[in-house]
Amino acid sequence: MPIALLPDRALVAVSGPDATDFLQGILTCNVETLPEGEARLGALLTPQGKIQFDFLLSRTPEGYRFDLAAERVPDFLKRLTLYKLRAKVTIAAEPTLGIGAAWDGAAPAAEVSAPKDGRLPALGDRLYFAEGAFSADATEADYHAHRIALGVPEGGRDFAFGDAFPHEALMDQLGGVDFRKGCYVGQEVVSRMQHRGTARTRILPLVYREGAAPAFGSEVTAGGKSLGSTGSGAGARGLAAIRLDRLADALAAGETVRAGGLLAAVEKPAFARFAFPEDAAAPAG
Repeated sequence: MPIALLPDRALVAVSGPDATDFLQGILTCNVETLPEGEARLGALLTPQGKIQFDFLLSRTPEGYRFDLAAERVPDFLKRLTLYKLRAKVTIAAEPTLGIGAAWDGAAPAAEVSAPKDGRLPALGDRLYFAEGAFSADATEADYHAHRIALGVPEGGRDFAFGDAFPHEALMDQLGGVDFRKGCYVGQEVVSRMQHRGTARTRILPLVYREGAAPAFGSEVTAGGKSLGSTGSGAGARGLAAIRLDRLADALAAGETVRAGGLLAAVEKPAFARFAFPEDAAAPAG
């Protein structure tokens, strides 16, 4: 029952009487329906619909808490402040709190805030705590191996910020986009992709048959043609952004998939609801 510290993550708090309306108008996720005790996936997009920031959003007694990549916090604060205008909100980093994750039934201490990770039940809980609130019995690498095994992408590790649409990062599959809420930044592009079914690239799990996963950005090929590029990896598993149409053509032609030159099999995530090449889950031969 592992608990891991995630030092590469940090927290940002948004509070004030206009906090809900302010966030509802700029984020992909539905802030109004966010229940207490859930950390919901969401993003702040460019006007062109690309992911600038991805995060987990949860409620606090004062307002809302963003759990995001620590290196992105300064830019995130600037972007929120830019959109703030006259809204009565307070935006601030929470540097005194740490972040962890608990999965497979691990139980954190009672004084630790532990919202459920809203992406998948198997991801367990997010932990927000003051220094010394608990000790970890797993590593950050263990957590990412667990995430990768489930097929869950993460910004900066599996796609570059400003380069991927929410559909490509599986946010439409993991509760990170609400298609029934009102307008938000980039909404028109995301809605068009949803209704026209034009998301040709998806981040998918790879199982390597010849050693450990290659470095981030390694080319994925089949029959000498590019299918995409790799993201994060852990042992013999990894994630990669794959063009589904090219994958379908390669599999129909009986070609094998390679990533960074290594033989690999492409899997469909268990939670995925999008159309997938019929033979993509077959082991590479």
